[in-house]
Amino acid sequence: MGKYILAHDLGTSGNKATLFSATGEMIGSSISSYDTHYFNEKWAEQNPEDWWNAVCTSTKQLIEQLGISSEDIQVVSFSGQMMGCLCVDQQGVPLRDSIIWADQRAQKQVEDLEQYLTQEEFYRIVGHRNTASYGIQKLMWIRDNEPEIYEKTYKTLNAKDYIVFKLTNSFYTDYSDGNGMGCFDLENLQWSDRIIKSSGIDPDKLPELKPSTFVAGKVTEEAAKATGLSPSTQVVIGAGDGVTASIGAGSVSEGKTYCSLGTSAWVTTTSKKPIFDPEMRTVTWAHAIPGYYAPNGTMQYAGGAFNWMKETICTSEKVEAERSGNSIYDLINEQIERTPAGSNGLLFLPYLLGERAPRWDSYSKGTYVGITSETTRSEMLRSVLEGVTFNLAIILEVLQKHIDIEEMVIIGGGAKSEVWRQIIADVFALPVKAPKLLDEAGSMGAAIIGGVGVGIYEDFEVVERFITINQSQVNNSDNLELYEKSKRRFDDFYFALRPVFEKHQLEGGAY
Repeated sequence: MGKYILAHDLGTSGNKATLFSATGEMIGSSISSYDTHYFNEKWAEQNPEDWWNAVCTSTKQLIEQLGISSEDIQVVSFSGQMMGCLCVDQQGVPLRDSIIWADQRAQKQVEDLEQYLTQEEFYRIVGHRNTASYGIQKLMWIRDNEPEIYEKTYKTLNAKDYIVFKLTNSFYTDYSDGNGMGCFDLENLQWSDRIIKSSGIDPDKLPELKPSTFVAGKVTEEAAKATGLSPSTQVVIGAGDGVTASIGAGSVSEGKTYCSLGTSAWVTTTSKKPIFDPEMRTVTWAHAIPGYYAPNGTMQYAGGAFNWMKETICTSEKVEAERSGNSIYDLINEQIERTPAGSNGLLFLPYLLGERAPRWDSYSKGTYVGITSETTRSEMLRSVLEGVTFNLAIILEVLQKHIDIEEMVIIGGGAKSEVWRQIIADVFALPVKAPKLLDEAGSMGAAIIGGVGVGIYEDFEVVERFITINQSQVNNSDNLELYEKSKRRFDDFYFALRPVFEKHQLEGGAY
């Protein structure tokens, strides 16, 4: 029998188990969902036992569905949600639910760190801003508010790290998830003594750092019974989901760049050095590939803005889709495609949930600018896609100041839209490519990391076996100048409106 690689992708809504052959073929997948508990406005937690149960369920289902022998799975590897905080005791038993990436409760702890390090100093060490999203601030919150939990804490883990422990009884994290802890020295790939000292956190509560390809061990007898895996299967620790997606999208050498279009969206490249933007608009992750980094900018609401448009403006398309059996997305995209580039001067600022990169602005709101008596409904639809793309283009321009980027790979649900891909090609002024499997980059990346880790593959260039490019588009030269002017107007309007949004938010006013 051939060798198989099992990849687990632990997301926010569930775990996906995907099996790949050594030749790069996706054999099958199985999904098991779990809940997120949102409360107290800014709090978000998950039960780590739900992660484990999902891994066990999806693994067993996959093996049964495909009719394979567990002995033929040579390695299991992981992609996982990042920037969490799970406290476990010395036996690996969770002491409380995990505080996940979406949780924003640790604002005071951010301020406490700022007494010792400026935002610029923190950014130059970690490659990220000091915000409540990261793990060290969440651990500080636990220390300050749940001291009995903190005292019992042996290690602090992320989602994939906990599953690796359940499979091997070993406590490790990789450099990318270490980076997401917010106390990581990016250039030296080690915990930052300065940030840890400033935080007052006991450094022994942090797991040992290892490369993403590190083999943590083999599946224990107990874990084999729970999952259906073989005790001979090796466990590679993998990486955080943003980094595994980079590998699965082919961003494995300098300048290879991709854009992920989901509810949120990001542009990520690969470089030999971190990119430190003077305005701190982008971040840099530790790459899973030794000697490389993954500079990135993530916007808050991209496909989310499209979905808002679909649900609020496109009610007639919804009725027509139900009546005719056609896809509502096709009906919307047909209208957008018939609308001239630039939407007749109408602009949409896509800040329905504030913004991360490149604005780092929690005050701004979604806004149409330039509506006239001649504005059409189809122009309002097209301007949403253009506005999201203008925002992503600013991220791209920051990266292009440091690295040559020749083309863009597009993944995620938004990449299914041909008209959106063409808008991206025109606004970015780059050729655009979309792979056949738009939603498997994280799983592919984890599988490749696992394969390299146990010697199935010599290096990460093997990704070429996994990726099949399904669509390619080049930019329309007639639209380049128009979109260049539109991008500048987009920036001008944002900066003009930013103080207005901030003033009203601070005054508690309505918009």
